[in-house]
Amino acid sequence: MPIVNGLKVPVRATDEEMRHIHIDPIPDEQKPEVALQHLDEMRKKFRSFVLAMESCIKCGACAENCHTYLGTRDPNNIPTNRAELIRKIYRRYFTLEGRWFGKLVGAEDINLDIIEQWYSYFYQCNECRRCAMVCPMGIDTCEVTFIGRQILHWLGIVPKLHAHVGAAMEKVGNHTGLPKPGIVDTLEFLAEEIMDEFGVEVEFPVDKPDSDILYIPSSADFLLNPYTLMGAGMFFTYIGANWTIPSTVTEAGNFGLLFDQQFTQRHNVTRLLDAAQKLGVKKIVWGECGHGWRAAKMYIPTLADRPVRWPIVHLHDEVAYYIKTNQLKLDPTKNSRPTTLHDPCNYGRACGLIQQLRDVITAVTTDFREMTPNREKNFCCGGGSAILFDDPEMYELRIKFSQTKADQVRATGVGANGDGVLCAPCSICKAQLYPMVEEHKLGVEVKGLIDLVGRALVWK
Repeated sequence: MPIVNGLKVPVRATDEEMRHIHIDPIPDEQKPEVALQHLDEMRKKFRSFVLAMESCIKCGACAENCHTYLGTRDPNNIPTNRAELIRKIYRRYFTLEGRWFGKLVGAEDINLDIIEQWYSYFYQCNECRRCAMVCPMGIDTCEVTFIGRQILHWLGIVPKLHAHVGAAMEKVGNHTGLPKPGIVDTLEFLAEEIMDEFGVEVEFPVDKPDSDILYIPSSADFLLNPYTLMGAGMFFTYIGANWTIPSTVTEAGNFGLLFDQQFTQRHNVTRLLDAAQKLGVKKIVWGECGHGWRAAKMYIPTLADRPVRWPIVHLHDEVAYYIKTNQLKLDPTKNSRPTTLHDPCNYGRACGLIQQLRDVITAVTTDFREMTPNREKNFCCGGGSAILFDDPEMYELRIKFSQTKADQVRATGVGANGDGVLCAPCSICKAQLYPMVEEHKLGVEVKGLIDLVGRALVWK
């Protein structure tokens, strides 16, 4: 992570890498003017953005509710101050008092240094939306940083990680660049692993025509979280589902939501709905990914270029239904270690996927302990919105961002004997929590929720 004018900024994509995601970078001397043009477009398009720009009363309620500020104590990570980085530009060019009195009313001229501040601090925001819950004016600072990231994208300023992921999504439909032969080979290997460990025969169908269920896994499940994909396969096999995985959309996540809405549309709409239509499915079931589920549930209906004829549900909704209707025989003693649950931000604060997680985890474990706070009030893992940079300085920030989450986990006592389980039903949360539990010495193992379901199933 380089330091520019004293600011920590993510390693950015090169001009050539930006062209791979359909952006010709704007020359530096033109960036301020072009940024201002896009800012004008955004204020005319989104009333909520205007609300955020004009209604903040600087009460500070958001400060102690922001884990990035709590972890870094950097004043610019207080949500209202982070929004102020763009608000002072808005005030200068789009309000009478800003045009007349300038700095006397907190207005500033736009320049390259300001744009660099946007890049630094808008990519230190995890987009968790916890600040919105406590704002007396109803301001969602997440929308401000999303708009800031979108403008930065149009300028040609995107982290290398996000650009690489975007290019891979464009090419093969998943974050990791895994082609169909690699997908099939990995699934065959996981089927063998299930037989060896659980003694159960599971088939992972790929591109199977006339399937009832189209299952969208996270590509991380092919590499980092194999038990999540194995658990899903065991669940679908157990209920006798006619299901398939589309080779063109092996990605529950959607980085487009995190830096450019056109990527959201191309992945969630074009690829997904094309696959559903081609394979003749009846239902789309989403895998473990928080921001990906938000993109699917909230954005597909508004971005779709055609009628969405398929119900789109989350895997944990499906599992919770089968548990409530007594269609799963489960042995919770197979998950007897002390277990706590991390509520992914986009499940709880964006999609209402809260009680379903508890219906599942209490059915498959014997020693479940809630964090405090929990549900929609839970704190972010510190890696939300794919702030998963590995360069040393950003990695250090990631661990600082996770301090509040680490304190939550430690307070449950699940890791006191070094044998606890931290259940994280989201692939980005898992990617953040794997190093977090080591750095903070929490004595827990990170597991997905469907991992625990697969282990608890009792086969006839």
